Amino acid sequence: MTKKATTTAGKAERAGKAEKAERAEKAAPAKKATPTKKTAPAKKPAVAKKAASAGTAAAKTQGKAAGRAAGKAAPLKKQAPAKKPAVAPKKAAAAVKGVAPAKTVAARPPRGESRTALVRRARRINRELAEVYPYAHPELDFENPFQLVVATVLSAQTTDLRVNQTTPALFAKYPTPEDLAAANPEEVEEILRPTGFFRAKTKSVIGLSKALAEDFGGEVPGRLEDLVKLPGVGRKTAFVVLGNAFGRPGITVDTHFQRLVRRWRWTEATDPDKIEAAVGALFPKSDWTDLSHHVIWHGRRICHARKPACGACPVAPLCPAYGEGETDPEKAKKLLKYEKGGFPGQRLNPPRSYLEAGGKPAPPLGAG
Repeated sequence: MTKKATTTAGKAERAGKAEKAERAEKAAPAKKATPTKKTAPAKKPAVAKKAASAGTAAAKTQGKAAGRAAGKAAPLKKQAPAKKPAVAPKKAAAAVKGVAPAKTVAARPPRGESRTALVRRARRINRELAEVYPYAHPELDFENPFQLVVATVLSAQTTDLRVNQTTPALFAKYPTPEDLAAANPEEVEEILRPTGFFRAKTKSVIGLSKALAEDFGGEVPGRLEDLVKLPGVGRKTAFVVLGNAFGRPGITVDTHFQRLVRRWRWTEATDPDKIEAAVGALFPKSDWTDLSHHVIWHGRRICHARKPACGACPVAPLCPAYGEGETDPEKAKKLLKYEKGGFPGQRLNPPRSYLEAGGKPAPPLGAG
């Protein structure tokens, strides 16, 4: 009995140890499995999000979790354009209120305008003005080159209208260079008094008449280098004579021309010779004379020095200086001068084309 009891007790003890060993083995994997929450697989889906959003090949190899993450990330990029419609109603409302048209009228060319863009814009302005002033012409009355050169000298510091009202009496009494060269200065001064600076102008016209009679046989020369040698004749006067009496292209840089080409940013020069060179380079030589007429006419009628009529300007969309003057169309119309404002022009005897276009001749000196 004692041996059996001992044997039984030994078996029970061994069975207990085996049972403990089994429990220990089962408990060990459970403890090792707990760190799986902190392992790399939990971080891989985050990497998969980046890979999937970029559309790379690596994203395709990830598990279903990465696929779901990529599916959630994609809509975020499609939602970004939702901000644009919020701006459009404001722009539409501005157009209804009339703000947009004002900006489109003043389509100012950029300061960094290229040379090609400048040439195109300048030539377009000239074309537009040619349609507005198809009858543009020199606004001094003359019948021959001698009368034109004298009238141009007299036009300094006064209007062409005043000159046109004065020269009929002058040319009636002194029709040729020889006649004016031999004239009594005091008598000439009395005739020229209405033009202002009459003493200096008397000296100039008598002096140039003597030069024509003595050096050129009583004829006005047709060359620039000869014309500028005459008393009172500069490049501006010479180009007026060459372009309108001899049909030779030239640019007339008077005060109107200087003002407008700077407003249009064709040049920033202030010296007449530099302006002439800069503007001449923008146009074919054959356009120079008509260009001068177009610009000068526009400066006298619409683009005035102190208060330009911007609201009535045909080249407003091309003008960088739009807005310096009156922009309201109705108010701007009241600023127009000469035939654009319904008033007589500057010539007593204008060309037929001007009269046919509705222009009115200027009244003679002393007329009411």
